This record gives sequence, structure tokens and C-alpha cells, in this order.
Amino acid sequence: MVELLAPARDFTALKAALKNGANAIYIGLDGYNLRSHSKNFSLKDLPLAVETCHGYDAKLYLSTNTIMNDSRIHSLEKILPDITSLGVDAIIASDLGVVNLTRHLDLDVHVSVQANISNLESLKLLHELGVKRVILSRELSLREIKEMIHESPLEVEVFIHGAMCLAISGRCFLSSYLYQKSANCGECLQPCRKEWKLVCADNKAELLLSEEHSPPEDNGRSKDIELEDEGFKGHILSPNDLCMIEYIPELIEAGIASFKIEGRARPADYVATVTGVYREAINSYESGQWKFNKKWLDKLGEVYNRGFDTGFYFQTPYQTSSYNQATRAKQDIGEVVNYYSKVKAAEIRLWHPLKVGEEIVVQGPTTGSITQRVESLQIEHENISEARKGENVGISLKSKVRPGDIVYKKIKRNKLP
Repeated sequence: MVELLAPARDFTALKAALKNGANAIYIGLDGYNLRSHSKNFSLKDLPLAVETCHGYDAKLYLSTNTIMNDSRIHSLEKILPDITSLGVDAIIASDLGVVNLTRHLDLDVHVSVQANISNLESLKLLHELGVKRVILSRELSLREIKEMIHESPLEVEVFIHGAMCLAISGRCFLSSYLYQKSANCGECLQPCRKEWKLVCADNKAELLLSEEHSPPEDNGRSKDIELEDEGFKGHILSPNDLCMIEYIPELIEAGIASFKIEGRARPADYVATVTGVYREAINSYESGQWKFNKKWLDKLGEVYNRGFDTGFYFQTPYQTSSYNQATRAKQDIGEVVNYYSKVKAAEIRLWHPLKVGEEIVVQGPTTGSITQRVESLQIEHENISEARKGENVGISLKSKVRPGDIVYKKIKRNKLP
């Protein structure tokens, strides 16, 4: 059975992933991973993270894939025994020095996509070094991946959904060059996501995107790239997000061991939605009743995305994206005051109005992320159709929530130009 591997930036996202069918979770260790601007897990958080994952019969992988100078690798060396003893199932590493340090520990090593592993000989060498799994380069086609798996001595993991980087395997220097913030040390400020203008030195714009290098006519040029008198303007450095939901059968039949969802900087509702959709699709195939459901794609489109593409799996990606393309957004409207298990109802303190029929999301470290449509509202045991700002209202909720959980309302998103 293929593993579904989901990201988590905090305990709320971790619980959301587990409740929506993830077989494994990957998290970042504070100071040693490529998401330094996002929330991360500390060494003190690991016992509870391990316990929570193992309670769901899921695995926990710890990302340590930043660039390792001598200071950082010696610091990591000191805590590797603690990481091992706490029951972490594997670490994700891009540095051969880290691989070497784990050889005599009872700790599996997965080599990160940052290592840009693209050939069978590298897999054989890493096998000799004691590596268990490799996250293959994103730039490989599905045909190349299948050929490598056929003779691979290691488990193979690939990304199936989420943001794609402009640079090969994320080895980008743009943020470092412009802002002195290194992407390779987890500090990327994502200047690639901005709008840029590309101008030829002699103002002959046709040299910048000639027909020879343009996408095929039947696909057309990305809508957000505009030809101007002085060059091309648009999000020319920003790829669309990867989305392989339509190709689950092809990926499973290729022999891939683990399907990885990108998004360690994403909130719990994103993790819950994406994990849940891919779990449903995988279950559909493994039950022998595969049929692509367009609702899966619609649901993925409701949460943060930059438009979808299939990356390098079948072609060279050409589409560029602008801003968030999600069809829905969430507005925080209140918090849970109490939950009454016998009647499966919650008391919610509102700071924005709420109507019957609207869709809400409840999130918390233990609750995870729960999405449900409001079927009824009550104040003082009387049914109402709308609750106003400042009121405490009773809402029937099928799943248990906790005091302090934040309540959001899903609203139609007005896309930026």
C-alpha cells in the first residue's frame, strides 16, 4: 500500500493530517530545516508529536535538510541520540555528513529532494551508506521514475501536490542575492512570486519569448504574462502548483512507495483538505473501483493554490501563476467556549455574524481542522437563523471540539488582479 505523507507546521496541522488519513507526517526541526520563517517543532515538542502519530498508527519524519556548515552539523550531532531515543521514525537529510552521523544509530534516513537525486547510480551509493529512502528530484519524468524504481535498492518518495520552485530541487539564490536571505538555509522570501518585467537590452521583445521557446499554440501563453512595448510583464518566475490527483493509478503502478504533499508552511485547513482528497482518491484505486471524481479537483481549488500543473511528470511545465487562485477563503469569526458531548453541540462566542447554511472550520491543537455546514443555531434553547456579533450561540457539531479552538467561516474569495 502506498504511503500518504502529509506536512505539519504545528500540532493543529499534525492532528488535521492524521484525522484525514495520512500514513505519515513530516515536520521541521527548529533551526535545521528549510522553513525557518514558518512555525516549527522544537526538541521538547517531539515526545508528544511522536506519541500522537503513533497513536494513529502513523509515522513521524523529521526534516533536517538545511545546508550544514560545521557549526550546525556539530550541533545536530549532539541531539541525534535524543531524536533516536524519542522514537522518531526517520530523519530527512540532504547532507552526506548527516547521513554519515546516523549510520550507527537506530534511525532511518530519507535523503531530501534538496540532494537532487536523479539517477540509479546515486541510489546504489546511498544504499551502501545505509539510506532507506530517497525523495527523487522533481525534474524527473514519470517514465524516468518508473525505470529507476525497477532496479532501485531503496524506497522512492515523490511529491504529488503543492508549490513548485523555480530552481532545480529548490537550489535558488535569488532571495540571497536580493535580500541576503538564503533559501538554502530556510530563509527564502520568495521574490519569484512577485510580478516581474523582462526586457531585452536592445528592446527587441520577440527575442525574450520567441516561438521556439513558447508553449504550444493549443495550450496558449499563460494569461498573466503580457507583451509590452518594452518586454514581458507578469509572474514569469512563479510556477503553478503541482497537482497529480488525476493520475493516482499511474503513480501507484509505477511502484512509488510514498506520495508526499508539499506545504509545511500551510495552515491546518489546507492540510486537512488536501490530505483528505488524496486519501479518498488512493482508497478509490486500492479498492479496485477507481474513477476520477471532478469534485476532488474542485475541493483542492478551494484552498490556497496558484493554479495547477503536472510539473515534469509528463512534460516541461510552462504555466506561470499569479496570486492565490483559491475559490474560498476563511474569516475568523469566534472561538469555542464549551463543548457538550452528550448532545454533540458547542457554545461559540462570536465576533462576526453567522447564519444557518454557512460553512465553518474549527481548528485547534487537539481538534485538528474540522469543516462542517451550520445546520442550526440556538440561543437560550431557541432556534434562530442568524447570530450577531458579540453573541454566544449553540451549534450542533458532529465532531468533538475544545474550548479555545478558533472558528472560521468559509467565504467566497475575491481574487486579486
